[in-house]
Amino acid sequence: GLGPDVVRKLREGRWAIQGAIDLHGLRTDEAREALGRFIRESHQHGLRCLRVVHGKGLGSPGRTPVLKGRVLRWLVQKKEVLAFVQARPAEGGAGALVVLLRPA
Repeated sequence: GLGPDVVRKLREGRWAIQGAIDLHGLRTDEAREALGRFIRESHQHGLRCLRVVHGKGLGSPGRTPVLKGRVLRWLVQKKEVLAFVQARPAEGGAGALVVLLRPA
């Protein structure tokens, strides 16, 4: 239901990032709880654009990302989330997402 310009602007970095969370080093259950709390609180404070750092999995067994896929699944379940895209290289690239929240 979003216009293509909204996602394009998000991908191009035209939205100012107003908050960030780094989930590196957290267990899956800790990461899910921290992400949920971060999104709820950010939405309540009227923030619209966030960065979520999940890591690239370079320190994980097999060097595969554990949190990356889970964070994607968790974000689609959040009613506050309008859209998200992979971060630009300067913002974390494949190890991070830029998330757009609904207006409060």
